[in-house]
Amino acid sequence: MAEHGASRQDRAGQRARAADLVCGVDEAGRGPLAGPVYAAAVILDPAQPIFGLRDSKALSARRREQLAAAIRRQALGWAVAQASTEEIDRLNILQATMLAMRRAVALLQPAPTLARVDGNRAPELGCAVQTLVGGDALDPAISAASILAKCARDAWIDELHQRYPQYAFDRHKGYPTALHLALLGEHGPCPEHRRSFGPVRRLLA
Repeated sequence: MAEHGASRQDRAGQRARAADLVCGVDEAGRGPLAGPVYAAAVILDPAQPIFGLRDSKALSARRREQLAAAIRRQALGWAVAQASTEEIDRLNILQATMLAMRRAVALLQPAPTLARVDGNRAPELGCAVQTLVGGDALDPAISAASILAKCARDAWIDELHQRYPQYAFDRHKGYPTALHLALLGEHGPCPEHRRSFGPVRRLLA
């Protein structure tokens, strides 16, 4: 699954010739026991600031969706990508996260000249990279990326809940809460549970 879009590309091209294009990059879904990890990359338009951007975890679901719509409408470029459950189990969660970030940045049009990435691990990208711990609360472009990634993953989890309602994914979003662990123990893992994660691996053993 991948999504991307660009706004006012002619103006973006003019700006790309005049100044660096900086994108923010963030992920959603490293901690859950099930499903893909998502990443987003966003190039904001300085001429059309989006007010209220902040770490997606500090926003209500409704506010996240409102801001996500504004980002998709007003950003110079945005993209959302993922690494699958199978890729997480095969590569490990860190490398799968880096892969999702690379995919998101590769989809951006216009292409960025600098990527600011939340955290302290830098994926290998086709542009310069800066890491920023706590960047989703400090850098508006990273905040925008965190919002798009979180909204995309939440939408995927809602679909998963429809397929496997016995796990109550709508209540814990796949994180290892007491409820999720109890239901996992009762029903065993579904195909989207991450076999490489401890609670799932122990059940299978």
